Amino acid sequence: MRAIRLEEPKRFVKVEIDAPSSPGAGQVLVKTHRMGICGTDYSGYLGKMPFFSYPRIPGHELGVEVLEVGPGVTNVQPGQRCSVEPYMNCGECFACRKGNGNCCQSLNVIGVMVDGGLCEQFLIRADKLHPSQTLSYEQLALVETLAIGCHACDRGAPQAGDHVLVIGAGPIGLATLEFTRLTGATITVMDMVESRLEFCKQTYGVAHTIHFKGDGSELEQMNKITGGDKYFVVTDATGNKHSMAGAMNFVAHTGSLVYVGITTEEICFKHPVLHKPEMTLKGSRNALPSDFTRIIGLIEDGTINTTPWITHRTSFDDVIGEFETFTKPESGVIKAVIEL
Repeated sequence: MRAIRLEEPKRFVKVEIDAPSSPGAGQVLVKTHRMGICGTDYSGYLGKMPFFSYPRIPGHELGVEVLEVGPGVTNVQPGQRCSVEPYMNCGECFACRKGNGNCCQSLNVIGVMVDGGLCEQFLIRADKLHPSQTLSYEQLALVETLAIGCHACDRGAPQAGDHVLVIGAGPIGLATLEFTRLTGATITVMDMVESRLEFCKQTYGVAHTIHFKGDGSELEQMNKITGGDKYFVVTDATGNKHSMAGAMNFVAHTGSLVYVGITTEEICFKHPVLHKPEMTLKGSRNALPSDFTRIIGLIEDGTINTTPWITHRTSFDDVIGEFETFTKPESGVIKAVIEL
C-alpha cells in the first residue's frame, strides 16, 4: 500500500507499507481522500515542531471514507464521509477524566506522534470519526484546522464589543478569526505578510489590520483603534518566540493572552508586564469533540464558507516536489490540500 513518510526534517520518501487488517472492536477502516497541510506539518518538515517524531507518516487534517466497521461500532457505517478527530487520548488520566482529552497526559496525535493519513487506508478508533451527509472530502479535511481556532477562541472567551487582536494570519490565526467574528467582538489582525492581511479584509471584512514592521508603530496603531485600552483578548498564532513575548504588551488591563502557536524555544519577559495588568495567560491545545460537531453543522448551514480557504492543491504523486514551496510565505498559500 502506498504511503509518504517524513524520514527526517526536509526528507520525504514514498514507501510501500502493509495494508491494514480488518478492524477490531471499536475500530474502523477508512480510505483517505483528502489531506490538508497545516502548520504542524510544515513545522515537522522544518524540524521545528516539539511534538513531532521521526520517521513519521504525516496527515491529521483528513477527509475520509468509511470502508469497514469493527464489532460494536454504531456511530458510522460503510460509505459515509467523515472528518477525523486525530487526538488519541487515553480516557483515564486527570485531563481525560475532566473531559479534556485534547490535552491528555499521554496523548498521541496521528500524523505527529504516531503515523497518520498520508496513505491509502488506515485503522482508527470509531469515536474519532465525525460524519456528514453533505460535506465534501475537502470540506471535511478543513474541520480539524477550524477546530483548533474554535478552541482557541473559546479559551479567550471574547464577548460582543470586546477588542480582540489575532496575531498571525496563517491557517490557525484565520480559524481563530472565523470563530471570533461569531462572538460580535471587534477584531484586529496583525501579520508581517501584507497579502494575508488583504485576505482578511476581502474575505472577512476585517476593518482593522496592522502590518507588523517591528518598529514600534504597531502599538501606536493599536492605541488608536482601541482608544488607548489595548486588547481584552490577544491570541498569538505565530509560534514565534519574539512575537509570543511581545504579545504581552498588547493586552488590556485584566485581559487575556492565549498562545495557540507552538515554539520549541524559551519565551522571555519581565514579570511586571504580566503582573501589572493582572493578565491571564492561557495555552490552547488541539480541540474538543464538540468542536468538530459544531463546525460540521456551521459549514453545512452556510455560516462558515470554506471555499476561500483552499488556495493550492496537489496530488499524492506531486506533493514531495511541491511541499517546500508551500512553506514559503511568498507562495501565497492559505491552505494546501493533497488529493489521494
